[in-house]
Amino acid sequence: MSAAIEQVDALVVGAGVVGLAVARALALAGREVMVLEREADIGTGTSSRNSEVIHAGIYYPAGSLKAQLCVQGKHALYAYCAERGIAHRRCGKLIVANTASQLAALPSIIEKARANGVHDLRLLNREQARELEPELECLGAVHSPSTGIVDSHGLMLSLQGDLEHAGGMVVCHAQVDHLAATDAGIDVQTVDGTRLRARTVINAAGLGACDLALRIRGLAADHVPRAWFAKGNYFTLSGRSPFEHLIYPAPEPDKHLAGLGVHLTLDLGGQAKFGPDVQWVDRADDLQVDPARGEAFYAEVRRYWPGLPDGALQPGYAGMRPKISGPHEPAADFVIQGPAVHGVPGLVNLFGIESPGLTSCLAIADQVVALA
Repeated sequence: MSAAIEQVDALVVGAGVVGLAVARALALAGREVMVLEREADIGTGTSSRNSEVIHAGIYYPAGSLKAQLCVQGKHALYAYCAERGIAHRRCGKLIVANTASQLAALPSIIEKARANGVHDLRLLNREQARELEPELECLGAVHSPSTGIVDSHGLMLSLQGDLEHAGGMVVCHAQVDHLAATDAGIDVQTVDGTRLRARTVINAAGLGACDLALRIRGLAADHVPRAWFAKGNYFTLSGRSPFEHLIYPAPEPDKHLAGLGVHLTLDLGGQAKFGPDVQWVDRADDLQVDPARGEAFYAEVRRYWPGLPDGALQPGYAGMRPKISGPHEPAADFVIQGPAVHGVPGLVNLFGIESPGLTSCLAIADQVVALA
């Protein structure tokens, strides 16, 4: 005899930072919400393997979801962290030019940011940049004072707490096997045989979102983009960081960047890490850091920090970008795909939620609630 179907109002698949933010927003809107997470704990995927940066909203094409939701999300996230006492710091960042072409492109970075609603960037010459960071080597820089860092795990625990306080729940060790759109709602079956029927399903499965969407009966496969996996390796600095700001190399104007170059980020304890690089891989779970990649890191970092000592970089950790654009393609925008696009009532798919997904999480949640 098959298990009885349990009715649920709204079901979110994936308890990363975006899934938790969406679930919280649905619960605060008065919905009954359950989150299914296949791992043993919340936020063990992309959400816990990134730079923990609150992005300003500088690089993304004007009018894109990434630009719009990053800028909205940044303001919402700073306010939320201040209100809830979540550890964060508005440390600012320098985007540094070390070639003539990078230097010539710095004013266009400021223009692009203005088009996205970011009006606090300042162009610095070499001397002004070195006043802020004496160890820095560059031809010029852009200062972004509203860039910061956040304790991503503290943020996720707070989102989960809000969700549960509003009557929602997170169920771990709950891997979804398949879904089916029916006239009565969306039927969901987990690997352990649990059967649920939901009025609303949000696919916030991150690295597994495209694969999950292909297992939804009633959703046409042509609405599901191809998943690509771009691994980002990090190396940590042994010893104290000489920098107070985050340091990012300026993008080369003629290149499609899958990432933002090997940058220096700080954690809330002041420990510096470098990365992520871009390594295209075939599997989402390919997360070992190859120590041999450190050689390229030394060369990249010494362009802006010539004083980096030999032997100072240790293999740290790797993260995985859930991309929906491949090598040599311009980076795809976020895809927040509702019934108006795919025709399945009650279903919202989130595809390609890579950086700035952490910064944008509260704004993404508002958009999903409006669609759901």
